[in-house]
Amino acid sequence: MVLVVCSTVQMLAQAQLSDRPKLVVGIVVDQMRWDYLSLYYDKFGEGGFRRMLDKGYSFNNCLIDYVPTVTAIGHTSAYTGSTPAFHGISGNTFFIDGHETYCCTDTTVMPVGSDNMKDGQMSPKNLLATTIGDQLRLHTGFRSKVIGVSYKDRAAILPAGHSANAAYWLDKKNRQFITSTYYMKKLPQWVEEYNKKLKDNKEFKRLGKDIGLSVETGHITVDMAIAALKGEQLGQDNVVDMLCVSFSQTDVIGHKWGTRGERIDEAYLELDKDLTRLFKTLDEYVGESNYLVFLTADHGAAHNEKFKQSHGMNAGPWHSEEVKASLEQYIASKLGNQQAVIQGILDYRFFLDHEGIAQQGLDLQRVKDVAIEFLRKSPHVSFVVDYEKAAYAPIPEILRSRILMGYNSCRSGDIIIVLEPGYYEVGSWSSLAGTTHGEWNPYDAHIPMLFYGWHVPQGACSIEVHITDIAPTVCSLLHVQQPNACIGQALQFK
Repeated sequence: MVLVVCSTVQMLAQAQLSDRPKLVVGIVVDQMRWDYLSLYYDKFGEGGFRRMLDKGYSFNNCLIDYVPTVTAIGHTSAYTGSTPAFHGISGNTFFIDGHETYCCTDTTVMPVGSDNMKDGQMSPKNLLATTIGDQLRLHTGFRSKVIGVSYKDRAAILPAGHSANAAYWLDKKNRQFITSTYYMKKLPQWVEEYNKKLKDNKEFKRLGKDIGLSVETGHITVDMAIAALKGEQLGQDNVVDMLCVSFSQTDVIGHKWGTRGERIDEAYLELDKDLTRLFKTLDEYVGESNYLVFLTADHGAAHNEKFKQSHGMNAGPWHSEEVKASLEQYIASKLGNQQAVIQGILDYRFFLDHEGIAQQGLDLQRVKDVAIEFLRKSPHVSFVVDYEKAAYAPIPEILRSRILMGYNSCRSGDIIIVLEPGYYEVGSWSSLAGTTHGEWNPYDAHIPMLFYGWHVPQGACSIEVHITDIAPTVCSLLHVQQPNACIGQALQFK
């Protein structure tokens, strides 16, 4: 009798291990604050965000567990379950061996579907870790198909991973979806057919130079995702496929017009309609009970400083170029160097010119100490940390942990600063009415984490979870190994 029970249990366990959805759909909404879910809830239709909230599961206290909080890192961390310390994507742009490097630039590949070298020479070569899609492909002997789609190249490439069948992004000059020779030599026929439709899209034709400022960009992202779904026949056999979709217009619009007002309202209400259309297509093509969806954001955003000031709250700008010029002068006055010692300031991080410092006969640590001395006296700077001494710096533990998790010794620079709440860097990417992101604060680090579909119950909880928990949770549901640099925890729906 015991043998029969054990055998039955074993059979049930084996059946459970082989039980998987036909398709996983990962959705990242660029610059989506968590509170947008409640802000727009009553205005959303029933088929998009509310479908996920009312019928799926929401982790209401999902935080980003590293700094800086920027696009490339967020997309990568959601799909790798890791942070820059391990996956190596330490910003949209960073320095490698003293050379400023865009996260996805790869001069060894060529654009496919375009002659635009700037937008087309892209790949995941700078990504050091595997993604959910990579693990899925490994587990199925590379029979699973994994496709990434987005307006931004980094938002398509980094989620899809190293072994993806394809990643497609928009060539903003030629207004076509393209890829690179990293993935293929020629666009599939279904992509060429969709690009022909895009050329005939009258609304898209009317857009000016800043395509991302239009909600139409969200519409064409869903159109392309649906074209990929059908063109690659995703979810149509007994091997799990994955579709990674990222919406970038919300970020471009937020940088330009901020977190409040008609523009951002329109962006999210139109996105809700786009999600409704995507889910309806998935119902019809894959089957409502056959696909698993997760939705998150790569980061949030601060309220515009002038908007906050007008309501009596502390806020203000921080100008990195002005700080850089003043800091160079201060270091020269203290150390007598004749040449600049700062290569750049990216996302509140200071990259020093190690080679140039050595050539001038200066001591690197002394340069860092003088820089820190100046920055600690700078207005609206709360903390200044030498990355190499962060483990025992006199700072709150929450900052220490996030700084260390965001630090890659080869790619993150030398010094990081933390600004007072409400203060943020103002640069060419944000207008006077707009906003930005990058800090540890809840407005930048508190993001949605929603699951819906296959084997997901209805519910919500407010326990603290992290962006790095998404990948292990999905992999646990699929019964595949976690990505190879994963530090997150597989979450339970309770």
